[in-house]
Amino acid sequence: MNVILLIIISYLIGCFSSAYLIGKIFKKMDIRSYGSGNAGATNAVRVMGKKLGVLTFLLDFTKGIIAVLLGYRMMGYNGGLIAAFFVVMGHDWPIFLGFKGGKGVATTIACFAVLNFPIALISVIIGITVALTTRFVSLGSIVFFTIVPILNIVNFNNFNKEFFIASIFLAIIGIYKHKENIKRLKNGCENRIGR
Repeated sequence: MNVILLIIISYLIGCFSSAYLIGKIFKKMDIRSYGSGNAGATNAVRVMGKKLGVLTFLLDFTKGIIAVLLGYRMMGYNGGLIAAFFVVMGHDWPIFLGFKGGKGVATTIACFAVLNFPIALISVIIGITVALTTRFVSLGSIVFFTIVPILNIVNFNNFNKEFFIASIFLAIIGIYKHKENIKRLKNGCENRIGR
């Protein structure tokens, strides 16, 4: 029973679409009709500016932390893993917005930060470095998703099977949500930072 309750609550927390609500409140607009059409922090920065974009990121980040901590409280570490998966699902496919949400980067970072802070920190640093070097935010995000499970394998003395499985699933979701970015990267027409 606790598992079902945790899944539902985590998913609903994820459905809180920061980009959508901020767009409606501050700009009287549906952000999904502008820019990339994505209800996430990167598109929020491009469409609504840095301040509202940062606010979007922080709110998306916060809901990841809240969900995982709730999972910890209800079911321990495995509860945190379950909460992480479903809060990201809610963010990416929110039921209240016709399942058209974001790509889950900020929320996933938050989840990993609670579940395994050292790996999350290193992965974020690598992802940011790639994004700043190439000026492709999407590429930095894809690298972040990819590097988390890899670092868990490399850290064989503290290998965590449950975290590894969760990170694989979240990586698959994150990379899938970036499928259009991947196509644009291959075709050389992806948006760069500053454009």
